[in-house]
Amino acid sequence: MNPDTLRFDSDGLIPGIVQDRAGLVRMVAWLNRESLQLTLDTGFVTFWSRSRQSLWVKGESSGNRLKLIQIRPDCDADALLILANPEGPSCHRGTESCFDGAPWPASLPWLGQLEALLLSRKAEADPAGSYTQKLFSQGVDRIAKKVVEEAGEVILAAKNEDREAFLGEAADLLFHLDLLLLEKGASLLEVVEVLHGRHADRTGRTT
Repeated sequence: MNPDTLRFDSDGLIPGIVQDRAGLVRMVAWLNRESLQLTLDTGFVTFWSRSRQSLWVKGESSGNRLKLIQIRPDCDADALLILANPEGPSCHRGTESCFDGAPWPASLPWLGQLEALLLSRKAEADPAGSYTQKLFSQGVDRIAKKVVEEAGEVILAAKNEDREAFLGEAADLLFHLDLLLLEKGASLLEVVEVLHGRHADRTGRTT
């Protein structure tokens, strides 16, 4: 990306909206030309602090850095969407997002938060622990069996008119499928990337 194509404001700044790969908006802060260049050069998101009038690497002191994936300007080139892998919470309050507060309505990015929780359960696999910990401790065969069982329950529920029951069974299937993906060192995001790649291959472009 060429910074010369961007429209910085009268103070030489441009807003940067940070989003993780799951789609959660993490924070908004300002960049100048130097912080943008440092972000591109180092691979870690660097901002300009208007209050301190200095550069600051996000997470430099806390360790909760933002590892750059991609930067995209908006259509007017006066704002940046920064896609990053967060290494911990992004807000100084210790929350994942600076926009946390009241519970969010259910949305697809929440699946990323659920997956992070399941990963922590995997790290604590224990035959005497929680349901999730027990499944992880039993390994891939047991988890795969649960996926098959839940898929059967979805099919049976689909033949009835009880929408709530059908959605409940579908939720159980998605939960156990995510467990299986994590057990195999994969993730829902990687499945989405496969679907995205297939669509791009068929259309010649992404939409």
